Amino acid sequence: MTQIEHDEHDAVVELLRREITPELYAEIRELWKRHSIAEDNRDLPGLISTLTPDCVYEIRPEGHRWEGHEGAARFYSQLLGAFPDIHFDLTDVVVGPQGVCEEARVTATHERDWLDNPATGERLTWNVVIFFPWDPEQRLFRGEKVYTDLRLRP
Repeated sequence: MTQIEHDEHDAVVELLRREITPELYAEIRELWKRHSIAEDNRDLPGLISTLTPDCVYEIRPEGHRWEGHEGAARFYSQLLGAFPDIHFDLTDVVVGPQGVCEEARVTATHERDWLDNPATGERLTWNVVIFFPWDPEQRLFRGEKVYTDLRLRP
């Protein structure tokens, strides 16, 4: 096992050892609800307030990445600019001491360029799984890891 693999393994073991209490569950769930409501309302300051200053947004498997509050604001500005009518229909959610994982069906019209993909004007539907990692010291989310089946390029 390489050092990187060893470090990743140790990090996962630490995550698995986290204890959950009803109070912690409620705190994480409420923060996620606050984040989701702010996103639905296009309230970027409210959304950013749920994130650690060093948060990271990633779209996988493509590897697009935005860092910090400025990066998160840029991610949302770009996403909401490209898909101004974006709507998430939640299909599943799991809350635990490691954070929140949600699955959703997304619908939106591709009105502006996004991630090097020219706008098509098409109404699109795709699926996402988003993991919001919880930071137990700062009691905020460390960003989002977004897994999607949206493929805009041929």
